[in-house]
Amino acid sequence: MDQTGEMVNKKRISESTIHRLSLYFRALSQLERENNETVSSKELAKREKLTPAQVRKDLSFFGSFGTRGLGYPVVELKNKIAAILGIDRSWKVALVGVGNIGSALVGYKEFTKQGFQIVKLFDNDQRKIGSNHKGIEVSDIDNIKEELTESDIELVILAVPAAVAQFVIDDVVRAGVKAILNFAPINLKVPDDIYLRNENMSMELEYLSFAMVNNHTPRKVR
Repeated sequence: MDQTGEMVNKKRISESTIHRLSLYFRALSQLERENNETVSSKELAKREKLTPAQVRKDLSFFGSFGTRGLGYPVVELKNKIAAILGIDRSWKVALVGVGNIGSALVGYKEFTKQGFQIVKLFDNDQRKIGSNHKGIEVSDIDNIKEELTESDIELVILAVPAAVAQFVIDDVVRAGVKAILNFAPINLKVPDDIYLRNENMSMELEYLSFAMVNNHTPRKVR
């Protein structure tokens, strides 16, 4: 195992650190487009409203990067962070629920850029089943367990009503999928070995409305 892998296994990496790695990756991608060959921790921190010490600490969890006095090679660091985040490869993704949110996610080009390939769609609407949606055939949700297993799907995006979300996620887990992004506004129960992320847009709007009503000091999510 390489040095990066050993570092990750020995230390528990916080969610905030992982979020900041995503920010660094995007900043480095922009720097590459601007034809910058190197970047200092100070410049990288400035772009994300952080401190240079925070940038250096985050990167130190995964090994040694850059040269003191010279900074970080932009492309090299971007590629290393991509490998750490697992976006230096392609992931096969299934999306369940081809409603308004699901349909928008299918067309979200950033997924493809980051290596997340939506290759399967599921819905329970008989008018949609069998149809071609943005180049992908919509399958019957009743067959989700079998089709996920046969397709060797690695990640699932859940965009179904709250009332059926737990039933669907149970089938997804039985199919052997370990990573799920949930857009349903409900807390789902999954086994301890399942990676579940919840995207609750209503709660984010509630935070914004609270901030506006209470003149709350803005925070930037990391």
